[in-house]
Amino acid sequence: MKKVIVIGGGWAGCAASISARKTGAEVLLIERTDMLVGLGNVGGIMRNNGRFTAQEENTFLGAKELFNITDKLSIHKNINFPGHHHANLYDVTNIEYEVRKLVKSMGINVLFKSRAIDVIKEGSKIKNIILNNDEIVEGDVFIDTTGSTGPMGNCLKYGNGCAMCILRCPTFGPRISISEKAGVKDIRGLRKDGSFGAFSGSCKLNKDSLGKDVREELEREGVVVLPVPKDDIKLDKLDKKVCQQYALKEYAENIVLLDTGHAKMMTSYYPLEDLRKIKGLEKVKYIDPYSGGIGNSIRYLSMAPRYNTMQVKGIDNLFCGGEKSGLFVGHTEAITTGSLAGYNGGRYAKGLPLIELPRNLATGDIIAYENEAIETKEGLMRRYTFAGSIYLERMKNKGLYTIDRDEIGKRVRESGFSNVYE
Repeated sequence: MKKVIVIGGGWAGCAASISARKTGAEVLLIERTDMLVGLGNVGGIMRNNGRFTAQEENTFLGAKELFNITDKLSIHKNINFPGHHHANLYDVTNIEYEVRKLVKSMGINVLFKSRAIDVIKEGSKIKNIILNNDEIVEGDVFIDTTGSTGPMGNCLKYGNGCAMCILRCPTFGPRISISEKAGVKDIRGLRKDGSFGAFSGSCKLNKDSLGKDVREELEREGVVVLPVPKDDIKLDKLDKKVCQQYALKEYAENIVLLDTGHAKMMTSYYPLEDLRKIKGLEKVKYIDPYSGGIGNSIRYLSMAPRYNTMQVKGIDNLFCGGEKSGLFVGHTEAITTGSLAGYNGGRYAKGLPLIELPRNLATGDIIAYENEAIETKEGLMRRYTFAGSIYLERMKNKGLYTIDRDEIGKRVRESGFSNVYE
């Protein structure tokens, strides 16, 4: 049986492991922390705007397992908040357990608290990876889903320092780029001012620290919008956010809270003393990142150059997914790219030709479009998500955005890719 090694256990790594396993490969998933789904443990937003279309496409393509879990755990469904429609909010406090249970039930081996720190190559292929305990792991195919957040030095150099986020670099060690260890020069995203990286777009507040009226409204409606005092409105902070689908004026003029089990605050960071000026937030506390009053994690400093098959350029048996594969934002985007990376990794191991998703599907178009866009400096300053900004507009213009499940299913069938991942 061919062996596929997936490095990084976030949404993309879990998706890659599942689709590779369904090709019949033996799969080992290596995760440097003690939990799966990574930023999915503090995310929680699904099906908003074009992500509805993309989730249904993935389901018809055969990559349904992870979406079934987020749907099952959604504590609010079909809600609207500024700039976003028909969103589901899943419970971040239960997501990791359910995904871990699924992954293990499929016979995927998981190695926690382990970091891949180097590679051994033969020609244009990776033969082995070296772990932080000096163990050497051999495989036929490798999939880099290590993400683009951290290590601490990047958050210090390009941000406001380590704000102690869910990825916990001080505890479990830094993220290491497998593609760069293999000799491939990574791509770095830019901000509008030309500097590198971008701040993560949201924080988590302890729901019990909210005022009673705010907490009750949040749990009842799923969303609360609280005006920011005029003197504290800073529109320029929107340019620093990775999540450009939330870089709207409303997010500078208001505190937008979403109920994802915790209270998800849709801003990169906000001084605690200023946050406590707002009625209902007088006693509020951060829980992710712990220092959300001064900063957040810095992302998009480590993308691998790739083909639209998710194969990394220059290394025959290396694939990539999630933020490692481009300037993509969001869980749906990570599952989309990870699923294709795992599927093609399994095909490569069997000596079968690789596939590209067709561009008459949003899932195929975003993969190809991002790859074209980053050839320019302007393209490196943008982020690509089904949920908003430049790519949602493209979806609308191309007629790809729809919430009609029958229409989406018809497109996938007519493309000839129905249940391809199965």
